[in-house]
Amino acid sequence: MDGTEAPLFAGVFAIFGHGNVLGMGTALSEHPELPVWRGQNEQGMALAAVGLAKATHRRQVGVATSSIGPGALNMVTAAGVAHANRLPLLLLPGDTFVSRAPDPVLQQVEHFGDGTATVNDAFRAVSRYFDRITRPEQLLSALPQVARVLTDPADCGPVTLALPQDVQAEVFDFPASLFEPVVHRPQRPRPDQRTLSHAANLLRASRRPLLVLGGGVRYSGAARVALAFAERHGVPVTETTAGRTLVPHDHPLYAGPLGITGSSSANALAADADLVLAVGTRLQDFTTASWSVFSPDVRLVSVNTARFDAVKHGGLAVVGDARETLDELSVDSWPVDKHWTTRANVERSRWDDYISGLRRPGTGLPTYAQVVGVVNEAAEPGDYVMTASGGLPGELIGGWRAAHPGMDVEYGFSCMGYELAGAWGAAIGHTGGVVTTLLGDGSYLMLNSELYSAAFAGHGFVAVVCDNDGYAVIDRLQRGNGGSAFNNMYADCRTAHAQPPRVDFASHAAALGCAVLTADTLDGLAAAYAQARTHARAGTPAVVVIRTHPASWTDAGAWWEVGVPEISTNAEITEARTASDKAKEGQVRYLKRP
Repeated sequence: MDGTEAPLFAGVFAIFGHGNVLGMGTALSEHPELPVWRGQNEQGMALAAVGLAKATHRRQVGVATSSIGPGALNMVTAAGVAHANRLPLLLLPGDTFVSRAPDPVLQQVEHFGDGTATVNDAFRAVSRYFDRITRPEQLLSALPQVARVLTDPADCGPVTLALPQDVQAEVFDFPASLFEPVVHRPQRPRPDQRTLSHAANLLRASRRPLLVLGGGVRYSGAARVALAFAERHGVPVTETTAGRTLVPHDHPLYAGPLGITGSSSANALAADADLVLAVGTRLQDFTTASWSVFSPDVRLVSVNTARFDAVKHGGLAVVGDARETLDELSVDSWPVDKHWTTRANVERSRWDDYISGLRRPGTGLPTYAQVVGVVNEAAEPGDYVMTASGGLPGELIGGWRAAHPGMDVEYGFSCMGYELAGAWGAAIGHTGGVVTTLLGDGSYLMLNSELYSAAFAGHGFVAVVCDNDGYAVIDRLQRGNGGSAFNNMYADCRTAHAQPPRVDFASHAAALGCAVLTADTLDGLAAAYAQARTHARAGTPAVVVIRTHPASWTDAGAWWEVGVPEISTNAEITEARTASDKAKEGQVRYLKRP
């Protein structure tokens, strides 16, 4: 890691039960050099391992072990998060007996047509590598594959080793060489020179190029090289969700973040670009606005370590490490339009004015944009900010003004509950400033038990809980496409009470061992957040609770394709379907070959 050595496995998150307490649990207890953290929920602790991997830029791996049955299945969601986001995660779920002598055992799900299947087979769909160890010596061939996937820049993702409990207890005389130290150095594959030359010719022929930086740039450590490339040629730069905060906000070439949760400034440039150089991104639908943000005549050059991602959408696939590829990509005599170069700053200035207007104090409940503004103003070098689901990703991606890198918006899987569990892992892995996670009341209620885990372990972070009385962003999507308000906001849900109970988030968080602060105004939020940061530095999770407006949003002005019913008795839904069909006319289904 940056010229120094660190353990590949930073620690183990564990909940012991029948299936892992005696074999795996005994081994871990005998080796205290590998830290073990006790979780409260298997999904939460595995999400913490994901957050740790993200905070260390995929240089370290979190391990999660569970019992068989429900304990194992609880981790499947976390595996999906790691898989979608290309993050390393090692899962060690207990499994049933290979001998089958005591079958059916407690928590075993029997498959009538397949005696070899267990619930752990559910991990196959969300694992980059899956194995069931039925004999100890199988580890000799499995472990190199485990290390390959966890450290490979192209194949990185979750690994599942299902461990039957009787096999965990067996003895095997492993070769001493298996235990010799191994140094894993991040691979930096070089691009094919002929393909690189083709890419240079395409760039040289463009006049309005746009550089899009994704998460692969972050994991490669290529941000400075990418920015130097843009400065050398006068190319406007934008970021994806995973690439957010790679570029300083006030850089003259920065056009803002791209997509429906991004900015109108970046989207305006994307619509007029004649070539897109996408580096380290899979160009997900939120980034491309369901492929409506680009011109149908645009050419795409895609730089990625994974050929699987590089070949998408008909672009020229340049397979290689982001830093090495940009360093080797030589484009002499590239006459980028000077007006195009300066347009990035012009468009972003307009977006800045819009965001400043949204942040300005007003009457009524504080908005998400104002909450983000308060946290942004208080941010210091080395800080790390997070969110994952609901409306806050759009506010954080579009509204955050980055002076330094440090953001995790889990929007590949958009997993509700990641905000708190992932923050626990980030607090372990991030050694710089304060970790702050922003979340809504819905995410808090979905998965909050790891607040206690973090408080118990002494891993401090700040959680800003925005209470807007329901799943507000989905209500927005529902009503924005002709539907009536239904089952999202508490006011629109079935209840037996004339006055339904409200959740006391402050009391709940305090009961889990957190420092708690509440605020009603923006000034109060600023003061509460400052105190919360002090608690976080001292190793105590601090929860700041504030009521927020349920229907005030930052809007990047881009379209997103959703499944609006083709036929409905509701005239508003029919109208929304007509508008959707009209928008799809501008959707680029496949780009022209470069």
